[in-house]
Amino acid sequence: MPIPQLPIPRAVLFDLDGTLADTAPDLAAAVNLMRTQRGLAPAPYEQLRPVASAGARGLIGVALNKTPADAEYDALRTEFLDNYAAHIADQTTLFHEVPELLQQLEQQHILWGIVTNKPALYTDALVPLIGLAHASCVISGDTTAHAKPHPAPMIEAARRIKLAPNLCWYVGDDLRDIQAGQAAGMPTIAAAWGYCGNTEPHSWNADFIANTPSDLLKLLQHAAT
Repeated sequence: MPIPQLPIPRAVLFDLDGTLADTAPDLAAAVNLMRTQRGLAPAPYEQLRPVASAGARGLIGVALNKTPADAEYDALRTEFLDNYAAHIADQTTLFHEVPELLQQLEQQHILWGIVTNKPALYTDALVPLIGLAHASCVISGDTTAHAKPHPAPMIEAARRIKLAPNLCWYVGDDLRDIQAGQAAGMPTIAAAWGYCGNTEPHSWNADFIANTPSDLLKLLQHAAT
């Protein structure tokens, strides 16, 4: 897509899973442990990766064919989260080019922060283990009364860094990320390098689709011209 002329941001806010960090290997391992303990073969990783940003609901849905409407779902969710917490950063890494992107933002005196739907218990454990502890703000799925796609987490992030929402860009790999950013009045960038769920980023109506983190730097350079 053509590079839009967006206002230069004072801050760039990011989703965590599937945007900054490739958490899918550890999330998939947590749900596949549940399968193997039940005598089932592991679910193929290529089936689990697209739903990693949806957390327990997405992974349990694909791997065990259970939804929150099923009576046993809450127990399965607890088991999954216990598995994940025990191995939260065994295989998780930042996506290629993300460290360089964050370094460039800092060099340009642009703040960056995290707005994720991951509960704080897991966000707070993971963030320092993968080199993201210096984020200007970290908003988890239970920081506010509502999670994305509601704009409340986005507005809280902007409040904490003392900026108007329209001075922040939001980058995420899921439709709800774009919806939350738009509802908060932020320019939005679809992180097409991430998991992206079951819909194509071009259908999300984001202001820009970045195929790689370096595409975001090109967008910043364009905004500065």
